[in-house]
Amino acid sequence: MLTSVLKEVSRTFYLAMRVLPSSVRRQIGLAYLLARTTDTIADTGMVPVERRLEALNRLRERIMGASRTPVEFGELAGQQGSPAERVLLERCEEALGLLDGLNDADLRRIRDVLAIITSGQEMDLRLFGSATGGRIVGLASDKELDDYTYRVAGCVGEFWTKMCRAHVFPRAKLDDAWLLANGVRFGKGLQLVNILRDIPVDLRNGRCYLPKGPLLAAGLEADDLLEPRNEPQFRPAYARYLEKAEGHLTAGWAYTNALPWRYARVRLACASPLLIGIRTIAKLRTGNVLDPSHRLKIPRAEVKKLMLRSVLCYPFPRAWQRLFTAPAT
Repeated sequence: MLTSVLKEVSRTFYLAMRVLPSSVRRQIGLAYLLARTTDTIADTGMVPVERRLEALNRLRERIMGASRTPVEFGELAGQQGSPAERVLLERCEEALGLLDGLNDADLRRIRDVLAIITSGQEMDLRLFGSATGGRIVGLASDKELDDYTYRVAGCVGEFWTKMCRAHVFPRAKLDDAWLLANGVRFGKGLQLVNILRDIPVDLRNGRCYLPKGPLLAAGLEADDLLEPRNEPQFRPAYARYLEKAEGHLTAGWAYTNALPWRYARVRLACASPLLIGIRTIAKLRTGNVLDPSHRLKIPRAEVKKLMLRSVLCYPFPRAWQRLFTAPAT
């Protein structure tokens, strides 16, 4: 697989993927690569929205098997500030070629999840395509936010669950409906943490993922969030979404611990993003979340320490459970 490309476009995910059992590593890594490719197309702001939508649709048709016409994204690749994302677009056909080596069931799972992810990216482009730093566009409701987080991340929890169920523990006695529901919450929680962390950056790109209603109830509009001094007034509305994200991540931790203990690789791969997410929430509870000069995130060195600590604690159930400590409210 395109391992070097995967490593460069997401080093944190790459570290987690290396832990996965070999029976699912290839399929999950390929799905991630293709999702990152579609995401890179959607995020290429220097290219007009309609051309991005057209490129996204061409790639989706190739993924779904509706077209065999090779895709070429030279214009989009030339607009990438990140060398890794430029290579990702340039080598897209190589990634698509790997779909041919999958069995029918795995191919269907990958196509299903990418159909949902690209629908979320298309929704994002159509909603925020005209947004600029001087014209902020926002979501209308909590329902719309929930739908968006499902499309771009919650569906990944379903995909991950189905893939592991098929290849890693097909005969284990598990509540599949419960696993799928909490797998969705797992993904939604990670996406919501990203949204809550990236508010200053998104606002300056004209995007406000928090719905208008709670902001208006706090006496604020999206434009007011451009001013860090408004953070105390914003904090009660923001805290509501932090609590929601924390609830989703807690469901993700329950999901992780519901998996059979003997499948340590899957549980460790699940634990990494959850531990990063819950510690990010702790930072977001105390810092000024509207300050664009100080992005609140977990340093890469700490990420590696978390992963190492999870491995060391795994044989000891009580120590393992203490790894995930929900932030104090």
